[in-house]
Amino acid sequence: MTEASIAPAPLKASGAFYVETVTWVQHWTDSLFSFRTTRDPGLRFSSGQFVMVGLMKEDGKPLVRAYSIASPAWHEELEFYSIKVPDGPLTSRLQKIQVGDQVLIGRKPTGTLVLDGLKPGKRLYMLGTGTGLAPWLSLARDPEVYERFDEVIVTHTVREIADLNYRELLGHELNNDEILGELIDGKLRYYPSVTREEFVNKGRITDLITSGKLFADLGVPEPDPAVDRFMMCGGPSVLADLKQILLDRGYEEGSLASPGDFVLEKAFVET
Repeated sequence: MTEASIAPAPLKASGAFYVETVTWVQHWTDSLFSFRTTRDPGLRFSSGQFVMVGLMKEDGKPLVRAYSIASPAWHEELEFYSIKVPDGPLTSRLQKIQVGDQVLIGRKPTGTLVLDGLKPGKRLYMLGTGTGLAPWLSLARDPEVYERFDEVIVTHTVREIADLNYRELLGHELNNDEILGELIDGKLRYYPSVTREEFVNKGRITDLITSGKLFADLGVPEPDPAVDRFMMCGGPSVLADLKQILLDRGYEEGSLASPGDFVLEKAFVET
C-alpha cells in the first residue's frame, strides 16, 4: 500500500469503526484541507461533536485522531477540516486522500461542544482558532441553534488571510441559503481576524475580547453571564486564556451533566 492509497473496504477495523468513502477533497493551502465522506445511516451525532477519523496502517492496526464533524447532524455526508503536518503520523498520509479512497470513521461521537451543555441565553459566541472552526461549521448549519439564540456570532482567528477558509459560507452563503436562510434570518454574524498580516480585524481573539474591540466592532454590549453564552475550540494555550478571561468575568463552565455559561473542547492534538 502506498501512502496515497487506502486499504479497500474489506479491512473492517474491528467493531469500532465504519469504513466510509471519500466524496470530496478541498486543499485550501499548503497546510489546510477539508474532505467529505459517505455516512453510514447508523451514525448518529449532535452538531458540534467529534469522532475518531483515520486510516489503516500496513500492520492492520487503525491510526486515528479526533476530528470535529464539520457537517451538521442532518447532513447525509460527513465533512472534516484538517491541518497538514508534514511529519505527522496521520495527516502526512491523510492529506493525500482522493475521491473514492476509504477512511475509518469512529462509531461513537462525543464531545462537549453541544448546545445542551449551555444554559439558555440570548447571544451565542462560537470562538474558533485555526481548524477549531470545524464544530462551528456544523452548529452554524443547525436550525436548533437559531431556535435557542437571538444572535449567533462565529469568530475565526488565523495567522494569514489565506487561512480564512469557509469565509464565504459563513459571511454570505448561509444567510442567503434557500432553506437555512429563512431560519437564520440575519441572526448569524461572522467575525474573522488575522494575527500575522494586515487585515480589517487584526489580533489574537483574546486581545480582541479583553480590549473590547470585538464587541465594539459588532455593536454589541460587553459580555454578560446573564445572557451571553460561549463555545470555544482551538489550541490548548488560547483555550486556557479564553477560559480564564470568562472565569474572571463571572462565567461558569458547563457540561451535559451541569449546563453552564460556556463550554470548550480539550480533546484535540495535532498529528
